[in-house]
Amino acid sequence: MRPMTPAHGPEHVRIVLENSLALLDGLDVDSNMVYTVAAYHDVGIRVSREHHEAVSGQWLWEDRELERWFTPEQRLVMRQAVEDHRASRQEPPRNIYGRIVSEADRDLDPERVVRRMIEYSKAHWPQWSDEEHILRTIEHVKDKYSESGYLHLWLPCPRNERGLVILREWLKSGELAERCRKYL
Repeated sequence: MRPMTPAHGPEHVRIVLENSLALLDGLDVDSNMVYTVAAYHDVGIRVSREHHEAVSGQWLWEDRELERWFTPEQRLVMRQAVEDHRASRQEPPRNIYGRIVSEADRDLDPERVVRRMIEYSKAHWPQWSDEEHILRTIEHVKDKYSESGYLHLWLPCPRNERGLVILREWLKSGELAERCRKYL
Protein backbone atom coordinates (compact mmCIF):
# COMPACT_ATOMS: atom_id res chain seq x y z
CA MET A 1 0.00 0.00 0.00
CA ARG A 2 1.14 3.51 -0.82
CA PRO A 3 1.21 6.08 1.99
CA MET A 4 -1.37 8.84 1.88
CA THR A 5 -0.06 12.23 0.78
CA PRO A 6 -1.16 15.30 2.73
CA ALA A 7 -3.21 16.34 -0.30
CA HIS A 8 -5.41 13.23 0.09
CA GLY A 9 -5.25 12.73 3.84
CA PRO A 10 -7.85 13.02 6.58
CA GLU A 11 -8.24 16.80 6.19
CA HIS A 12 -9.22 16.37 2.54
CA VAL A 13 -11.77 13.68 3.40
CA ARG A 14 -13.25 15.88 6.14
CA ILE A 15 -13.56 18.79 3.70
CA VAL A 16 -15.24 16.61 1.05
CA LEU A 17 -17.67 15.32 3.68
CA GLU A 18 -18.52 18.87 4.78
CA ASN A 19 -18.79 20.13 1.19
CA SER A 20 -21.03 17.21 0.21
CA LEU A 21 -23.44 17.82 3.06
CA ALA A 22 -23.49 21.56 2.30
CA LEU A 23 -24.71 20.80 -1.24
CA LEU A 24 -27.81 18.90 -0.06
CA ASP A 25 -30.10 21.90 0.29
CA GLY A 26 -32.90 21.56 -2.22
CA LEU A 27 -31.80 18.15 -3.51
CA ASP A 28 -33.98 15.06 -3.11
CA VAL A 29 -31.26 12.68 -1.92
CA ASP A 30 -30.47 10.37 0.99
CA SER A 31 -27.96 12.17 3.24
CA ASN A 32 -26.62 8.83 4.53
CA MET A 33 -25.76 7.83 0.97
CA VAL A 34 -24.13 11.22 0.35
CA TYR A 35 -22.02 10.80 3.48
CA THR A 36 -20.99 7.25 2.55
CA VAL A 37 -19.98 8.27 -0.98
CA ALA A 38 -17.90 11.15 0.35
CA ALA A 39 -16.21 8.91 2.90
CA TYR A 40 -15.27 6.33 0.27
CA HIS A 41 -14.39 8.61 -2.64
CA ASP A 42 -10.59 8.43 -2.29
CA VAL A 43 -9.90 5.32 -0.18
CA GLY A 44 -8.44 3.49 -3.18
CA ILE A 45 -5.68 6.05 -3.62
CA ARG A 46 -3.47 3.96 -1.35
CA VAL A 47 -3.54 1.21 -3.98
CA SER A 48 -3.56 3.18 -7.23
CA ARG A 49 -3.61 6.91 -7.84
CA GLU A 50 -4.31 6.33 -11.52
CA HIS A 51 -7.35 4.10 -10.88
CA HIS A 52 -8.27 5.08 -7.33
CA GLU A 53 -11.90 5.80 -8.20
CA ALA A 54 -12.42 2.22 -9.47
CA VAL A 55 -10.66 0.72 -6.45
CA SER A 56 -12.68 2.94 -4.11
CA GLY A 57 -15.93 1.93 -5.79
CA GLN A 58 -15.03 -1.74 -5.59
CA TRP A 59 -14.22 -1.46 -1.88
CA LEU A 60 -17.53 0.28 -1.20
CA TRP A 61 -19.35 -2.47 -3.11
CA GLU A 62 -17.54 -5.23 -1.22
CA ASP A 63 -18.02 -3.71 2.25
CA ARG A 64 -20.48 -6.18 3.83
CA GLU A 65 -21.22 -3.77 6.71
CA LEU A 66 -22.96 -1.46 4.24
CA GLU A 67 -25.47 -4.23 3.51
CA ARG A 68 -26.92 -3.55 6.97
CA TRP A 69 -28.01 -0.04 6.00
CA PHE A 70 -28.35 0.05 2.22
CA THR A 71 -30.11 -2.02 -0.44
CA PRO A 72 -28.11 -3.50 -3.33
CA GLU A 73 -29.60 -0.79 -5.57
CA GLN A 74 -28.43 1.97 -3.23
CA ARG A 75 -24.97 0.42 -2.97
CA LEU A 76 -24.75 0.27 -6.78
CA VAL A 77 -25.70 3.96 -7.04
CA MET A 78 -23.03 4.82 -4.44
CA ARG A 79 -20.43 2.70 -6.22
CA GLN A 80 -21.16 4.50 -9.49
CA ALA A 81 -20.92 7.86 -7.74
CA VAL A 82 -17.49 7.02 -6.30
CA GLU A 83 -16.31 5.70 -9.67
CA ASP A 84 -17.49 8.87 -11.44
CA HIS A 85 -16.08 11.54 -9.11
CA ARG A 86 -12.69 12.08 -10.74
CA ALA A 87 -11.98 15.65 -11.92
CA SER A 88 -10.45 14.46 -15.19
CA ARG A 89 -13.64 12.62 -16.17
CA GLN A 90 -15.14 14.28 -19.22
CA GLU A 91 -18.58 12.68 -19.03
CA PRO A 92 -21.07 13.75 -16.38
CA PRO A 93 -21.44 11.42 -13.39
CA ARG A 94 -24.16 8.80 -13.86
CA ASN A 95 -26.24 9.97 -10.91
CA ILE A 96 -26.85 12.89 -8.54
CA TYR A 97 -24.63 11.36 -5.85
CA GLY A 98 -21.73 11.38 -8.30
CA ARG A 99 -22.42 15.01 -9.11
CA ILE A 100 -22.49 15.89 -5.42
CA VAL A 101 -19.20 14.19 -4.52
CA SER A 102 -17.58 15.51 -7.70
CA GLU A 103 -18.51 19.07 -6.83
CA ALA A 104 -17.54 18.58 -3.18
CA ASP A 105 -14.17 17.12 -4.18
CA ARG A 106 -13.43 20.14 -6.39
CA ASP A 107 -13.15 22.25 -3.22
CA LEU A 108 -12.11 25.28 -5.21
CA ASP A 109 -10.83 27.37 -2.36
CA PRO A 110 -7.94 28.91 -4.33
CA GLU A 111 -5.45 28.94 -1.46
CA ARG A 112 -6.21 25.34 -0.57
CA VAL A 113 -5.90 24.28 -4.22
CA VAL A 114 -2.43 25.80 -4.45
CA ARG A 115 -1.33 24.42 -1.08
CA ARG A 116 -2.49 20.89 -1.96
CA MET A 117 -0.72 21.01 -5.31
CA ILE A 118 2.54 22.13 -3.71
CA GLU A 119 2.19 19.42 -1.02
CA TYR A 120 1.59 16.78 -3.69
CA SER A 121 4.54 17.96 -5.74
CA LYS A 122 6.90 18.01 -2.75
CA ALA A 123 5.75 14.55 -1.64
CA HIS A 124 6.32 13.02 -5.08
CA TRP A 125 9.42 14.94 -6.21
CA PRO A 126 11.32 15.92 -3.05
CA GLN A 127 14.54 16.37 -5.04
CA TRP A 128 13.06 19.24 -7.07
CA SER A 129 13.90 22.88 -6.49
CA ASP A 130 11.26 25.35 -5.34
CA GLU A 131 11.10 26.76 -8.88
CA GLU A 132 10.40 23.30 -10.33
CA HIS A 133 7.53 22.81 -7.86
CA ILE A 134 6.13 26.23 -8.81
CA LEU A 135 6.38 25.52 -12.55
CA ARG A 136 4.68 22.13 -12.14
CA THR A 137 1.88 23.72 -10.12
CA ILE A 138 1.34 26.49 -12.67
CA GLU A 139 1.18 23.95 -15.50
CA HIS A 140 -1.25 21.78 -13.58
CA VAL A 141 -3.48 24.76 -12.78
CA LYS A 142 -3.47 25.67 -16.50
CA ASP A 143 -4.31 22.10 -17.55
CA LYS A 144 -7.08 21.71 -15.01
CA TYR A 145 -8.59 25.13 -14.20
CA SER A 146 -8.03 27.44 -17.19
CA GLU A 147 -10.86 28.23 -19.59
CA SER A 148 -9.65 25.34 -21.77
CA GLY A 149 -8.91 23.08 -18.78
CA TYR A 150 -10.39 19.66 -18.25
CA LEU A 151 -12.28 20.43 -15.01
CA HIS A 152 -16.08 20.45 -15.21
CA LEU A 153 -18.49 21.65 -12.54
CA TRP A 154 -21.52 19.37 -12.51
CA LEU A 155 -23.77 21.24 -10.04
CA PRO A 156 -24.34 24.92 -9.36
CA CYS A 157 -22.00 25.88 -6.52
CA PRO A 158 -21.24 29.60 -6.14
CA ARG A 159 -18.23 28.92 -3.90
CA ASN A 160 -16.56 26.73 -6.53
CA GLU A 161 -17.54 29.09 -9.33
CA ARG A 162 -15.93 32.03 -7.46
CA GLY A 163 -12.82 29.97 -6.74
CA LEU A 164 -12.46 29.06 -10.39
CA VAL A 165 -12.63 32.73 -11.38
CA ILE A 166 -9.90 33.59 -8.86
CA LEU A 167 -7.60 30.78 -10.00
CA ARG A 168 -7.99 31.95 -13.59
CA GLU A 169 -7.21 35.53 -12.55
CA TRP A 170 -4.06 34.36 -10.73
CA LEU A 171 -2.97 32.48 -13.84
CA LYS A 172 -3.45 35.52 -16.08
CA SER A 173 -1.85 38.03 -13.71
CA GLY A 174 1.14 35.88 -12.70
CA GLU A 175 0.05 35.99 -9.07
CA LEU A 176 -0.10 32.19 -8.96
CA ALA A 177 3.69 31.87 -8.63
CA GLU A 178 3.66 34.14 -5.57
CA ARG A 179 0.83 32.14 -4.03
CA CYS A 180 2.90 28.96 -4.57
CA ARG A 181 5.90 30.42 -2.73
CA LYS A 182 3.83 30.68 0.47
CA TYR A 183 3.71 26.88 0.71
CA LEU A 184 7.30 25.94 -0.08
